[in-house]
Amino acid sequence: MAKNVLDFEKPIIELEKKIDEMRKYEGRLNISDEIKTLEEKVLELKKDIYNDLTRWQRVQLARHPERPYTLDYIYMITENFVELHGDRLFKDDKAIVGGFAMIDDQKVMIIGHQKGRDTKSNVYRNFGMSNPEGYRKALRLMKLAEKFRIPVITMLDTPGAYPGIEAEERGQAEAIARNLLEMSRLHVPIIVTIIGEGASGGALGIGIGDRVLMLQNTWYSVISPESCSSILWRSWEYKETAAEALKLTAEDLLEQGIIDRIVPEPLGGAHKDHLKMASTLKSVLKEELSILMKIKPEKLILNRLEKFAKMGMYIE
Repeated sequence: MAKNVLDFEKPIIELEKKIDEMRKYEGRLNISDEIKTLEEKVLELKKDIYNDLTRWQRVQLARHPERPYTLDYIYMITENFVELHGDRLFKDDKAIVGGFAMIDDQKVMIIGHQKGRDTKSNVYRNFGMSNPEGYRKALRLMKLAEKFRIPVITMLDTPGAYPGIEAEERGQAEAIARNLLEMSRLHVPIIVTIIGEGASGGALGIGIGDRVLMLQNTWYSVISPESCSSILWRSWEYKETAAEALKLTAEDLLEQGIIDRIVPEPLGGAHKDHLKMASTLKSVLKEELSILMKIKPEKLILNRLEKFAKMGMYIE
């Protein structure tokens, strides 16, 4: 069985393995028609499975270790990326990366959570969980972008802000709250993109923007399904039930008005074709930037405040 295969993907992998075995004998046996039939069956199976995923299955896809991370997108989408480090107060947080870059002829400040690919790099990146200095670094870069009138793009992919004692001692809650305040009144366009996990305040700390985009197989919620299950049922066994109740998928949040647009992923998820996913995202970002760059700063801020003020409103 292939590495990093999710349970619901196993029937697909088994058929693909069978096709690979048949191809070894294709030159000696006349089995081209059988291979073609199986390939068509695999395609139909993929469509059936990936077009009818449960919310928990989408959470699993969002966490897939082979999905592109922030730096992957930066190097695939932008040119001349110059990473900037440090919050000028404590140290450089490796869980959040950012810097100046070019998307074709448009200068941007791009900032995002960064996870690792293996144990060593995950420890280095703190599993994508930022400390206060990470959010302060992000804010420093946003203010720098504002100074030079450069739009900001943020990429969210974190299981949450780091919950350690040292993070609390250095003002984790204050750092996130400060970002919410400052991002709400930043004088340049901000595009937020959820590229993986969007968990709690850890994601929201760089999640205030004029346009909020979500990749198709990502999730965005005040709490993870496991933590929700643990609180409500004292066990992680009800995480699938919790995921359904939380309504945390892109389709759910678009319907609720929390996000503005869903970015489609390749069949099977972003990890199946990094370049195709990056190309799609680049096109969407360019389209959104071309619209936002025409809006005056004062109007941007008013629209942004109005957008977030509407969230949570309801009529009895």
